[in-house]
Formats: sequence, C-alpha cells, structure tokens
Amino acid sequence: MNHPDPFPFLQRSRRLRGNSLLRQMVRETRLSKSALIAPLFVQEGVGIRQEIPSMEGQYRYSPDQLLYELETLSKTGIQQVLLFGIPNQKDACGSQAWSEQGVVQTALRLAKQEFPNLFYITDVCLCEYTSHGHCGILSGNTVDNDQTLPLLAKTALSHVQAGADMVAPSDMMDGRILAIRQALDQHGFSSSPILSYAVKYASAFYGPFREAADSAPAFGDRKSYQMDYHNRREGVKKAQQDLEQGADLLMVKPALSYLDVLYEVSSRFPVPTVAYSVSGEYSMIKAAAKLGWMDEVNAICETAVSIFRAGASALITYYAKELAQFIEEGRIG
Repeated sequence: MNHPDPFPFLQRSRRLRGNSLLRQMVRETRLSKSALIAPLFVQEGVGIRQEIPSMEGQYRYSPDQLLYELETLSKTGIQQVLLFGIPNQKDACGSQAWSEQGVVQTALRLAKQEFPNLFYITDVCLCEYTSHGHCGILSGNTVDNDQTLPLLAKTALSHVQAGADMVAPSDMMDGRILAIRQALDQHGFSSSPILSYAVKYASAFYGPFREAADSAPAFGDRKSYQMDYHNRREGVKKAQQDLEQGADLLMVKPALSYLDVLYEVSSRFPVPTVAYSVSGEYSMIKAAAKLGWMDEVNAICETAVSIFRAGASALITYYAKELAQFIEEGRIG
C-alpha cells in the first residue's frame, strides 16, 4: 500500500541528481576541448626542454623542442596555443620583440610548417624583452605610454607576418589596441583578430609566470599600468574602450579572483570573453595536491567549470591537456 507523501513538494530538486547520466544531461555549463587554450613558453636556443621550478609540469621549450609539445597537445584535442617568448638578449627598448629572427617569430614559422592546423595566438608585450622588465619604454623610472605604442604595433605586425593567427596584447598601455589595429590593417592584415587583455589586474598570482618568462621588473611594480584589484567598473570601462578601438575578443585576467568581473564583461559585451587561469592559480593547486591537502583532479575540474559558469567563452589554462583528458573521460563536459 502506498503511503501519502508526508512532504508533498511539487518541486524536488534532488529528482534531477539521482544518477550520473541524469546529472550530465541537465548540466547548465558544458566544457569543450575547442574552448581550451594552452599557454607555452618558447626559449631562444636549440634542444631546450627545461622545467619551470615554480610551475611543476610546465616547461620552457626552444623552437625545435616546441614541436614535440605541439604534437602532444594536438593528440589530446587541444587546437589553440598562446606563445610567450624568452630571448637571450635584452635591451632598454625590447628590440628582440619585433625582430624577424626573434624567438616567437622563429617558433611560429617552424610550428606553422609542421602543424598548420593548430591555431597560434601570440602574446604582445615588451616585458620579456626589456632589460628593465617593464612593459614599455622608460622615461626616467616611468613607463612612457605613447612612446611604447609604435613598438607594440611593430611587434604584433611581426608576429602576424611570421604566421600568428591572432595577437594578444598584454601590456596594458592606453591606446595599444588602436595602434595595433591600424598597423595590421595598413599592411593587409585586416582579417587578423586581436584578443585584448582588456581587464588585467595587478595581481599577486603572476609570481610563477614572472619566473617562467624571466619578466620580473628590475625595480618598482606594474601598478601604474595594470589595474587596481579594488575596481570592477574600471574593468567594464577598459573593455568598452578596447572594443571601440578594434578588439575582437576581450580577456579577464586572472580568472578565479575576478569571476564577478568576468560575469559582468561577458554579460555586457556581445563578443567572446576569454579568461586566463594564471600561473599562481595553477601552482596553488599543484602545491596543495603535492602536500595531500587537495584532490588535484577535482580541483582542476571545479575551478575550470566555475570560470565557464561565470561566462567565459574560452579558457587559457596550464591544465589544458588534463582538462582535455577529463572531457574525453566524461568527468566534466
């Protein structure tokens, strides 16, 4: 005999959590390999595959060794990469950033020849190339915004000429999107898209990256050009400005501490919004997992889903290969 339900709720949310197939069917947020971008560090030289101490599992590759990593990524289903260059020689203006024989330009030509079906995005900034480690030309101890713009434009143009499919300026100089857009258009690259680091905060979570890219400033900090993390509306303003100047995609960086900003930017603007899960986020999970304080797999999946749930169209992540595997296995997706 059936007994009447003592709690006759019309809506029981647990009905849709009964088993794994049902939970997968009704998921609101879904991940795809096509939305993952793997950042890679390219070191000038030959035969280099050097692990980064503060980023276990991440390496600096010389252009020839980069090809092996691209092969691995392509086999996992990762189709997009973001390249950062590390030159052997640096100077006050970062001239290796736009050199035809620069490390990124050399890597692009090799990569496009061997793996033409991958999509190559390049970071456009001077910090890895300047002897002082700042993202632009110095006037005394201050980065001169307007003197820096032509050099960023030259760098972006050189990347596209070498085979970059998309450029991503990360310097945070005012007006750099317009300068790059004009340079690309004037040289016949009007179809080359720009992914703007539109909302990039001055963050403590960049520490491991600065070791990886050898880009720590020799003095001071970057708070005069990267954004104050107290400000949300300023991020919306910067995104609007970059769109008006010709940006095709917008980025929010870092990801986890700025999910509110990511949600707002992705909701307000009708263009793809990319999130960058930065080096500090990666290294925190790695370190905690190594100490047995956190389940690494579940932490990777949960943080990635949170970023897409907040509105990301694509995710730059050092866990790209792992996430591709988890999607393949059905752990997330």
